[in-house]
Amino acid sequence: MKRALRILSEATRYRTCMVGEREKRTILVADDSTAHRRLLELILSAHNFTVVTAEDGHQALTYLQANTPDLMILDVNMPHLSGIELCKRAKHTARLSEVPVIIMTSLTDTETRNHAQAANADLLVNKPLKGKNLNGMITDLLAAGG
Repeated sequence: MKRALRILSEATRYRTCMVGEREKRTILVADDSTAHRRLLELILSAHNFTVVTAEDGHQALTYLQANTPDLMILDVNMPHLSGIELCKRAKHTARLSEVPVIIMTSLTDTETRNHAQAANADLLVNKPLKGKNLNGMITDLLAAGG
C-alpha cells in the first residue's frame, strides 16, 4: 500500500521540537546549489545534526553505497541523477528503504508531486524555506520512523 505524500506550502508550519538532548543524527543534503547546501548545513548544524553534503545525485549515491544516514534531503533538479531518481533507488535498497526522504523543489506542478510520491518520498517541501520549521519537519519524520 502506498503512503500518502505530504506536501508543504509556504503557509504550512510545524511544531518546534528541541533536539539537543537526543543522540546526534546524520542528514544527507544533496543539492546542486552551493548556497542552498550551505544554508541547510547551517540550519541543521545549529539543531545538533551531523550534515553530509553532496553537490549532485551521483555524489550522493556514492556516499549512500557505504553509509546510511538517518534522513535525506534531496533537491529535484540535480546533475547526473535527480533527487526523485535518487529517492527511488534508495527506497528500493533494503538498508535504505526506511530512511525518511524529504524532496525539496521550487517546482509546484502536479507531475513533480506525482513523481515524488511514486518514488516513495516521505515529504515534498517547496522552496524557498522561508517560514517553514525544517527542524520540526525533520524531528517529526525521525520520530515516526523510530
